[in-house]
Amino acid sequence: MQKKYRLPLTLFLLITGFLIVLAISRLVDFKYNAVQPVITEQLTPTIIVPTEVVDEESLLRYNADEGIQIHDIQGEGHHSLLTRKSVEFLTGVVTVKRADGFYMQSLKPDESDLTSEGVFVYLNKPPKLDIGDLVFVNGKVTEFYPGGMETGNLSITQIENADYGVISRNNPLPTPVILGEGGRNLPTNVIEDDENQYFDLSDGLDFFESLEGMLVQVNDAIVVAPTTAYKEIAVLSDKGKSATGVNERGGITISSDDFNPERIILDDSLASLPEVKTGEMLESPIIGVVDYSFGNYKIQVLQRIKGDNQGVKKEVAADEKDNDLTIVTYNVENLDGADSEKRFELLADQIVNNLKSPDILAFQEIQDNNGPINTDDSSADLTYQKIINAVVEAGGPVYQAIDIAPEPNKDGGEPGGNIRVGFLYRNDTGLELVSKPIGSAKESVSVLNEDGFASLSVNPGRIDPLNYAFIDSRKPVVAEFLYNGKKLFIINNHWNSKGGDTPLFGSIQPPRLDSEIQRNKQADVVKEFIQKINSIEKDALILVVGDINDFYFANPVKSLEDANMINLMVRLTPAERYSYIYDGNSQVLDNMLVSPVLNDLVTEFDIIHINSEFPYRERFSDHDPVMVRFNFLR
Repeated sequence: MQKKYRLPLTLFLLITGFLIVLAISRLVDFKYNAVQPVITEQLTPTIIVPTEVVDEESLLRYNADEGIQIHDIQGEGHHSLLTRKSVEFLTGVVTVKRADGFYMQSLKPDESDLTSEGVFVYLNKPPKLDIGDLVFVNGKVTEFYPGGMETGNLSITQIENADYGVISRNNPLPTPVILGEGGRNLPTNVIEDDENQYFDLSDGLDFFESLEGMLVQVNDAIVVAPTTAYKEIAVLSDKGKSATGVNERGGITISSDDFNPERIILDDSLASLPEVKTGEMLESPIIGVVDYSFGNYKIQVLQRIKGDNQGVKKEVAADEKDNDLTIVTYNVENLDGADSEKRFELLADQIVNNLKSPDILAFQEIQDNNGPINTDDSSADLTYQKIINAVVEAGGPVYQAIDIAPEPNKDGGEPGGNIRVGFLYRNDTGLELVSKPIGSAKESVSVLNEDGFASLSVNPGRIDPLNYAFIDSRKPVVAEFLYNGKKLFIINNHWNSKGGDTPLFGSIQPPRLDSEIQRNKQADVVKEFIQKINSIEKDALILVVGDINDFYFANPVKSLEDANMINLMVRLTPAERYSYIYDGNSQVLDNMLVSPVLNDLVTEFDIIHINSEFPYRERFSDHDPVMVRFNFLR
């Protein structure tokens, strides 16, 4: 019997490893989801390999212009007029492959920018195709709603129950549509202003719909929001030169009539994205396919890109002046006593070095000692003590805690966490907490008349905690302080979140703000409490702070202004009014409002940007702290 030759194991492993590396390198280098960019005047991608005909009969049919075209299916609108109808011999070139199907784009476009030339073919399995294959598809036209119709999301036109055949291979891909200068200019003001009655490319909603499933290109992309936990990055094209609402640090800020349709959200479903911060420039050009999910149009990037590491730096507050009283409101994102020591150290470093050890810290999202573990004990004494100890260790002062433990699992937030608002304050700067009994979870604080001056019945106290407005939501806590002989009332809030509102880029226009109903009721309760103070002492010093979970121009915040309160955000230019970033939009959720007399004592107001513009791994919270300083000797 002939003896078989066997490779030594070591040599076998070396050869196998080499072949694997070679295969991976070929996968990366030889055009898996790769597209030639549009460079200067070059409008056609370079063809390296000649086109290879596979099915001559289908090619003759294709050349005879037989069959329906993709733009006929997409039409001028958000829903295909051919929905639920079967189509045959729909042709296009394969531009992108996914694990559940492929995108194809017509090589026979019409002359209208209103109709998309791309479509997704859903197979529920990987396609046996290559990029550049000219294919025909038979299947049913459907409208797919990511997450379901009840989410308020838009639909994606796609082909289902599909079978396909290859006409030819190695075809040049369509030229990507440039978003911005040298291509199609993005809308900069309106997302949708006609309740979807008309299809208008000056509306952001319709603009991106007209490109659904097509290859697009973004040049000179500047990051306006950091990489999220979902690995998405929001950018502007052309360094943001045509955008409105761009702030000093490179982000893009909303206003009451502009929610920034020019934002472009990059997604990592097809290629990994880097961790970047606001202000970074990304490698150019960026090429991808237009998709939609979770309430936003997105570009599924086809190749890895890098940032330039030149984005914003974390801000540091100015030094406090003599006789200033500094107050900071800060959402600390579900901080509990069981969190890591590193997390407390990071917060302490921010308090001491970035915020310069303010006199009062008004916190939101303080959790109990064991976080999400569900027990009958909602105390947060350990959580506060860990902050206090970490601040001292970081070189800061000794703080005192103010807290009212909520009823277990009555205030919303993470189950078992018993989220609440609370304070830390310094007593080494002349600041005093007026000594009174501490209120309980169910006890409603009253406003007393003491010789013509307003005073609290308990200190601190919860404002109307049994009111239905605060069901499954954080109850406001008011505290009464003395500083330089003047009394100061601080109302700390964390109102109902915006969860449940329909998306900006959604099927319901204008978006439905269901969550605002509860915030309006919460605002009414706090407004009534302010009015009680003012009815006794018209020149009372009142400060309302916290995560209101709404914009400075929104109805709940405006309701507080009806109680003769002044929003300190007006001291900043509109583009600089942001403490939070959502879907690439810089915005205010954390507000500060003051009574008129207290407004006259303000020496400085600022938002210290140390979190919102940075990747989730590089920040303590998703909110920036908001700071105000007063001179009580004025």
